[in-house]
Amino acid sequence: MTTTQEHSAPATASPIFGRMRGRVVLLLCIMYAISYIDRTNISTAGPTIMKALHLSSGEFGVAVAAFSIPYALLQVFGGNLGERVGPRRALFWIGVLWGVATIATGFSVGLLSLVGARLLLGLTESAAFPTATSAMARWVPPDRNGFVQGIVHSASRLGNAAAPLIVGGLIVWGDSLGGPIAGWQVSFILVGVLSALWAVLWAAFFRDRPQDYPKITSQELSEIPRELEKAARPPVPWKRLIRTMLPVTIVDFGYGWTLWVFLTWIPGFLADSYGLALSTYALFTTFVLLAGVVGDTAGGVFGDRLLRRTGNLRFARRTVLLVGLIGSLVCLSPLLFVHNLPVVTVALSLSFFFLELCNATLWAIPMDVAPEWSGTASGMMNTGFGLAGIFSPILFGVLVDTTGWQWPFAASVALLAGAAVVAGFMKPKRVLPNGVSEDL
Repeated sequence: MTTTQEHSAPATASPIFGRMRGRVVLLLCIMYAISYIDRTNISTAGPTIMKALHLSSGEFGVAVAAFSIPYALLQVFGGNLGERVGPRRALFWIGVLWGVATIATGFSVGLLSLVGARLLLGLTESAAFPTATSAMARWVPPDRNGFVQGIVHSASRLGNAAAPLIVGGLIVWGDSLGGPIAGWQVSFILVGVLSALWAVLWAAFFRDRPQDYPKITSQELSEIPRELEKAARPPVPWKRLIRTMLPVTIVDFGYGWTLWVFLTWIPGFLADSYGLALSTYALFTTFVLLAGVVGDTAGGVFGDRLLRRTGNLRFARRTVLLVGLIGSLVCLSPLLFVHNLPVVTVALSLSFFFLELCNATLWAIPMDVAPEWSGTASGMMNTGFGLAGIFSPILFGVLVDTTGWQWPFAASVALLAGAAVVAGFMKPKRVLPNGVSEDL
């Protein structure tokens, strides 16, 4: 059955900072930043690892890709598990095992041990973001869903942009010590310890139910959806949830394909097409990636502001997705025709900015449609991103080898256009525990 209900939002934004939930958001920002340092540190340390472990480029590529396999396939399971045991306990163990995986990478002695460490990292991170979304749904007023998702994902992009500087600095420092442990090993060990320390801090502070936190005020509790204060939730309505989230997953695949292009291939594109040295193309790449930091927050703020002005949740979320996807493909298009470094750098930066406008909205939609099962719903959505992480780096690379750079970027433009079409027509419904769905 489908019912339609008028959606309303407060005239002014519910406060985040200055409340206990602000501390929750800050802790999650730290986690998201660490997660992307842990994901991308292997790229910075790659040349050193290949030399130390006697790996070929193909073998190293297998190790890098190993992360995405469990990450893609276990999103739904990880999100559902996080709901069942609660975000506090789930993220504690995720953080500890995540740290173990990173430290194990530093102690790898060959291809098999390196692949095993990356598989464990992908396994633990597959549950991290869906479980964090479940934590946000319990603590954050619905009118700020987009904003908080934008903030935490901006932190992840900042971690991604900072990873080469942090990891590179740790490698140099570790080598300068002259001990039995090489610099690249030191970098993984220290970042792994940082992950585990975050897990301890999270367990000490966070509570699954806001009312269980001793310093929370009645005012803040009144701003949080009452149904999410319950310790137990009804069983997951799998059929209705899959039907609602499938179009969002498709859009997330198109978004994720292009994001993996930016995270994987922009340095190689700049080096190959313009003959830039490492220090130069690294600087240009950082400039491009920093545009995403701005885009993540801007997308969340823009979407929530549209919601407050119109009271129409579907219109607000769809508008941000369409602006982001269409803007990204338009700005990416000059790469098909122009060979000018300043123009291409600006085009890439603007394309990445528009692309990242979508990120907060994609993660906010599971909180909008199924706050009771936001971990499971966000796992369904992020499966699209995980699958893109398997196929995008491989197929884009094959196209580069066989056709050069224009056709791979053209394929990305086409996928963005397809995702925009799906976003324009999708109608996600609010999934209610009583077997009812209502239009957003």
